[in-house]
Amino acid sequence: MPYFKNKWPALLLCVSVAGCASYQPQTLDTHATLPNRIPHIAIDPARMPLPELAAHRFDPADGLDMTEVAMLAVVNNADLKIARDDAHVAHAQAFAAGLLPDPQLSVAGDLSNSAGPGSTKAFNLGLNYDIGALLSRSSNRSAARAEAQKTDLNLLWQEWQVVSQARLLFVKLSQAGKRMALLQQNRALFADRYRRTQTALDKGLLAIDAVTPNLSALQDVNKQINDLERQTNQNRHDLNALLGLAPEVAVPLRGAATLPALDEAAVNAALPDLARRRPDLIALEAGYRAQDQRYRGAILAQFPALNVGLTRARDSSNVYSTGIGITLSLPIFNRNRGNIAIELATRRKLHDEYQARLNKSTSEIHRILDEQRINAHQLAEVERGIADLALAGRRAEGALRAGNLDALAFANLQSTLLAKEIEQVDLQQAMLEQRVALQTLIGGDVPVQSTSKNMTR
Repeated sequence: MPYFKNKWPALLLCVSVAGCASYQPQTLDTHATLPNRIPHIAIDPARMPLPELAAHRFDPADGLDMTEVAMLAVVNNADLKIARDDAHVAHAQAFAAGLLPDPQLSVAGDLSNSAGPGSTKAFNLGLNYDIGALLSRSSNRSAARAEAQKTDLNLLWQEWQVVSQARLLFVKLSQAGKRMALLQQNRALFADRYRRTQTALDKGLLAIDAVTPNLSALQDVNKQINDLERQTNQNRHDLNALLGLAPEVAVPLRGAATLPALDEAAVNAALPDLARRRPDLIALEAGYRAQDQRYRGAILAQFPALNVGLTRARDSSNVYSTGIGITLSLPIFNRNRGNIAIELATRRKLHDEYQARLNKSTSEIHRILDEQRINAHQLAEVERGIADLALAGRRAEGALRAGNLDALAFANLQSTLLAKEIEQVDLQQAMLEQRVALQTLIGGDVPVQSTSKNMTR
């Protein structure tokens, strides 16, 4: 005779197994998979983290401008792909936290070998459910959802960081091209003068002190060119890595590094809205809410754990019985006090971390504004100096040809002019890099008044 008369437990087991997931293997590649050319991909504007990227057309056929470089980095950056996988994990965890706990089914049978006449096989059938898990389900689910939101916002902030890095590398490479053009122009000048004076020296028309200034200036310019070549090579490799391309891919950059002019009033107007614009600050706020829910769940967990179950049994004399069982923990020693203290301290830490990040961001914005004013003033002085030195250089060249100026003085004047022109390029680059950083810190293009709106993805 069977242990129970109906077949519903077996049917329930079959249905449960039928809904289970199945295993699917995924192999690992043992070689690099970096593309060896710029991919012709269709950019979905909805995937762009900033409005100015979503409104731009991506076409690598004629080279990549500053915005296209940032768009490709958002789509193809390897670190962002991993961050998106982390977001999928967080959403899966939020899904898991919202599931109801499964009941527990227990079946036992008595297979006694010494059964007497009229005896039957005994069985015990039980169904239990953890009521305590239902009490903490709400807080756990809210915490997991807030963590998923935090992960999404951290992903958005990381996308902003990648956009900033792409813009910075574009600025560095663009300004390096200007710096290289100046150096090569001066190298050609000093090389020509060195050849002329060396020829005159060989013919006995000049003394050695007329040759060495041009040689020294030429060697100094060559050193600067060599240093710039190494730096440019590093920046190009960094750009390829950021774009997820193979190191040997030549990324054609087109256009100048252009950023909107700084509007300090618009920046100051956007500062009060900073906590609602910056993804990292909103992510910290979501993390704080998640931790607050965990703290609430720890408080709920101090109450006795309750487990309720129903039993149906039959003994060997064919007597049936039905019962109910309740298991209740006694909160005498532990009472979950340790976890409550941990969650409370963690919440306090997240509160302080949020405030520290907000304070630091505000200080960084004010620092960049001050640096912009200083650099703008210095750039104006440098441009005036270049104009004066260029005029003096033209006059000195005529005096040199007339024999009224020695070669050393002319070489020193040309070196000073070159240094000023390099200083101009460096200041322009510093101001561009500061504006890139300011766009990230403030959340978008700073001059437009619409920057005071809340951040949207």
